[in-house]
Amino acid sequence: MMTIKDVFNLRSQGHIEEAYEVARVIYAKDKSPYSSTAMFLSAKDMQQLYLDNGQTSEANRIHLALQRLQQHTPEHLLLGCWGEELAVEYLQKKGYKIIERDWHSNHRDIDIIAHNDNTIIFVEVKTRRNRFFTEPESAVNYQKLRNLQLAINHYINFRKIDSPCRFDVITIVGQIGCTNPEINHIEDFNLL
Repeated sequence: MMTIKDVFNLRSQGHIEEAYEVARVIYAKDKSPYSSTAMFLSAKDMQQLYLDNGQTSEANRIHLALQRLQQHTPEHLLLGCWGEELAVEYLQKKGYKIIERDWHSNHRDIDIIAHNDNTIIFVEVKTRRNRFFTEPESAVNYQKLRNLQLAINHYINFRKIDSPCRFDVITIVGQIGCTNPEINHIEDFNLL
């Protein structure tokens, strides 16, 4: 059975229609915020595909479904997943290989685990609509760093990692669907 991670993988590989169909099957059975977000992002991809192909009636149908879906999924979850998707695309364009996404250690998680130049990189993604109140990286506070440190240690021990590791933060500022979000990659962020 396909999972939500499969949806994200299919999307990142450019298999838009397949990702959409898998997301629809999962969402029909599971209306959790995570599956709702996968459904939302896949539907946005399909809407764009229809528009690119001049299929406006199909694009409008997807638009109506997106409006209904958006009413049932908290905006901060959609924004966070959108930011993580952008961060994955950004890293892949820089030549990073994505190893894991949303890896969990009890109630702690690591957004992205990647590999580049024989180094394992643990990435925390912070997405904000704007900078009115604070910089996105300021959300990576002491408690968040402590939780990340524990999760990273667990991952290293669990996977028996013996290569160099580092911790990065990627911040994204923008609205879902904007064409030029601000992406800032802070390499080798101090983990305490």
